[in-house]
Amino acid sequence: MHPAPAPPPAAPAAARAAPLVVLQPLRWAAPFRWLQAAGGDVLAAPGVAAFYGGAFWLMALVLGWVFRTRPEYAMSLASGCLLVGPFMAMGLYDISRRREAGLPFGLAHSLTCWDKHLGSMGMLVLVLVVLELLWGRASLVVFAVFFNTGMPSTTGVVQAIFSPQNWSFVAVYLAVGGAFAALVFATSVVSIPMILDRDTDALTAAITSIRVVAENTGVMLLWGVLIAALVAASLFAWGAGLLLVGPLLGHASWHAYRAAVAPAPALP
Repeated sequence: MHPAPAPPPAAPAAARAAPLVVLQPLRWAAPFRWLQAAGGDVLAAPGVAAFYGGAFWLMALVLGWVFRTRPEYAMSLASGCLLVGPFMAMGLYDISRRREAGLPFGLAHSLTCWDKHLGSMGMLVLVLVVLELLWGRASLVVFAVFFNTGMPSTTGVVQAIFSPQNWSFVAVYLAVGGAFAALVFATSVVSIPMILDRDTDALTAAITSIRVVAENTGVMLLWGVLIAALVAASLFAWGAGLLLVGPLLGHASWHAYRAAVAPAPALP
């Protein structure tokens, strides 16, 4: 009597847990719908929005004070904000995710939502910090090339930016900064919500985020312009606008992810 054939080996757990990431096309009106949906999230949890908005405002005030008084430490502090910022934004994503799924939501949930994704979040934040440091180094190189007599003071930097005689410096500085800003934006625009939603690794999330930008370049460029415009407008009146703009953009980023990335198929 012949023994029964052995069953085929089961698929590796990682293969079963990592379904194909499918992207969805975005329309030009999509960013405005994300902001509209984010407004609903803010109204549904105003206390949570006030907490995170206050945190964003405090970070901006501290960064502005350091830039005015100790500009040599501004880049280091900005890197620290880049470490804390994604964890704060994930709390806002969690509110939107729970509200969308009909689950209870609140500040306590948002403050602890990242603890199960610490490894992936830490790796992604490390990449962002490295990009931030490279950005700072590139900025110093541009200053050194155009100001060979020494680095200008904080007041000198402002005068240099707004002086018509330094148009070539401004053009190069904006080009270098724009390139790094685009890279950071492309890497992070949907990666952090994806880590929260799918518990995926940082590399998959970053690649997916870059794919979203590459396949919807015009729409994502519009989204980036809207983000920059809202943040710039919020910086007037000592940055108090961040009390609203910070939470609004955080919630909107979740809706951007949900619109750009198709839901994960159910595992058998």
